Amino acid sequence: MSEVKRRTAGRPPGPGKSASGHSQSLVRGLNLLERLAATPGGLALSELAEMVDLAPSTTHRLLQALQGQGFVAQDSELGVWKIDVKTFRIGNSFLEARDFVATSRPFLRRLTAQTGETANLGIRDGATAVFLAQSESPQMMRMITRLGSRAPLHASGVGKALMAWLPDDEFERVLAERGLSRVTENTLNSPEALRANLAEVRRQGFACDREEHAIGLHCVAACLHDEHGTPLAAISVSGPVARIPEARLLELGELVKQTASEITARLGGRVPADQGQVAEA
Repeated sequence: MSEVKRRTAGRPPGPGKSASGHSQSLVRGLNLLERLAATPGGLALSELAEMVDLAPSTTHRLLQALQGQGFVAQDSELGVWKIDVKTFRIGNSFLEARDFVATSRPFLRRLTAQTGETANLGIRDGATAVFLAQSESPQMMRMITRLGSRAPLHASGVGKALMAWLPDDEFERVLAERGLSRVTENTLNSPEALRANLAEVRRQGFACDREEHAIGLHCVAACLHDEHGTPLAAISVSGPVARIPEARLLELGELVKQTASEITARLGGRVPADQGQVAEA
């Protein structure tokens, strides 16, 4: 490349190709991709143009540019536009790269700052919950869980938050694998009682552990969901009954639910309105 061309390549674009113009086209193109991604069956040019409030000619020009790069494709028979493989690859690379433990840590620290209590993150492994991350309470008397430790799904806040969204076959598999043994006198140890409690978890969006795993300890937990709305992990806030009485338990539940929704959104997941997949007796 000549010296003149090198200098020209580094100059700001001329009046006909302003940076703001390029940015506007980029934003419009991304809006088109977003609309198409939300409509798996595809959209006609006229529908898409109306959705993004652009002229059909402008919409078609942008679609042709995206098609040339492999981001969208037009169905040759129906004439509708759909996202193409390159868009899928980019979205999939985000899902593969996300680290929900690292993403959740600042939210756990925020929960501890807001509540003064210990915040945890756990996942399901078979019929147990495994704790992977924690933000400790600054209080002298506090709940501490060793990372890597386990708790029965039916006898812990994190476990019930995860269990509430399981399909029927998975729910039955957990019962068959682990049973519903008592951990404390408050543990739910019948399928009927557990099903009713999980229906309440789905209704209110968080689980409560009322001394079901340890006497003197209360816990609230809410589920993180992946892009399909299925359980990915759960976060919780736990502390002594003296500091978390019944009234505060419900208050903290709303806070934990909201925080779980924020993490889910950050991870590219979605919160189901009410899957209701664990049948009530």
